[in-house]
Amino acid sequence: MLDIVLLVLIILSWIYWLIAWWMVRRLFRAPEVGDPDFRPAVSILKPVKGLDFEAYENFASFCQQDYPEFELLFGVADPGDPAVAAIERLQRAYPRCSIRLICAPDIGPNQKASLLSHLSEEARYDVVVMSDSDMRVSPDYLQRVVPLLTPEDTGLVICPYRGEAASTLTARLEALYMGVTFLPSVVVARRLLGFNFAMGGTVVVRRRDLARIGGFASIVNYLADDYELGARIARLGLQVRLSDYVVVSVLGATTFQEQWQRELRWARCVRVSRPLEYLGLLLTFSTPLAAALLVVSAGTQLAWLVLCVSVALRWLVAWLVSGHTHDHEAQHWLFWLPVRDMLTAVIWAYGLFGRRVTWRGETYLLDSDGRFRPLRPSAKPSLEEGQP
Repeated sequence: MLDIVLLVLIILSWIYWLIAWWMVRRLFRAPEVGDPDFRPAVSILKPVKGLDFEAYENFASFCQQDYPEFELLFGVADPGDPAVAAIERLQRAYPRCSIRLICAPDIGPNQKASLLSHLSEEARYDVVVMSDSDMRVSPDYLQRVVPLLTPEDTGLVICPYRGEAASTLTARLEALYMGVTFLPSVVVARRLLGFNFAMGGTVVVRRRDLARIGGFASIVNYLADDYELGARIARLGLQVRLSDYVVVSVLGATTFQEQWQRELRWARCVRVSRPLEYLGLLLTFSTPLAAALLVVSAGTQLAWLVLCVSVALRWLVAWLVSGHTHDHEAQHWLFWLPVRDMLTAVIWAYGLFGRRVTWRGETYLLDSDGRFRPLRPSAKPSLEEGQP
């Protein structure tokens, strides 16, 4: 009986990946468009903690925008943060660009949302663009994403993202996940299923709409701030739009522990915020499900055939998707995709249990409603939470 259930899930997974490829193809061949004359002044908000790989080059890419008027606001919680020197260097290198550095205290456990709350209050312009510190963009970035904020019933614009400049095996596996697993899943979730969420790669929103949901101060106690932002904007009756502009996450060197902690945090965030979607991720596990069928059926000829088809289909769809997004990093390391898929399934299974997450070196406990709190030093972590 179990082998029949697995076979049904595998076939559904094949259908899912074909649909995912088709939806990605549609996005990049017929992208959503806005009013090309809509070019309001923009405030770019960058919450920062520490220095990511090639941080200065990432920051500089936002100063090089071919756009009429914008300002760049960086936020740090600690005046001694190593990113401060890079931002001051940026101010000297781009004197014509309005670049401000704001040091602000935390107002909740989510330091990113805390900094965004302060930055949005300091922003001069009504349209704000938020982007994580490890993102890099091209000079046409603003002119492509900001016009999507039209018509007036649009409340949020988001962008897919892919990995680049991966210099270790774990970083390459992360780039594979970003480019050929996460990205097509986002396209399916947004364009086909209508899920409303934001992503750290890019968020474009009006300050007046932020004010209507209570600003970032209202989500500083939530770990999945991106999800909360998108969901609350959507509850205003506003639309969330997905751009075809692909932002680049510059990875550099990462360790297995860093990758595990980051992806486990993502998994547990999704489990708490969107439990049905989390269970639905089973349909993305073609190769792991086929491997399970091979074990359950004791290596029958049919099971081997199903595994070969699953791996081949994943490779084909990944190649096609990465072609649409010009993701040469993923194409170069596509051989590792079966390993990457198995790792994704392990993280998903592990994410089903436990409430502990690690973020930027700090450890937190995740509550059932998506709120989170620092793990007290006196608390004794359980074996369930994966302590070494």
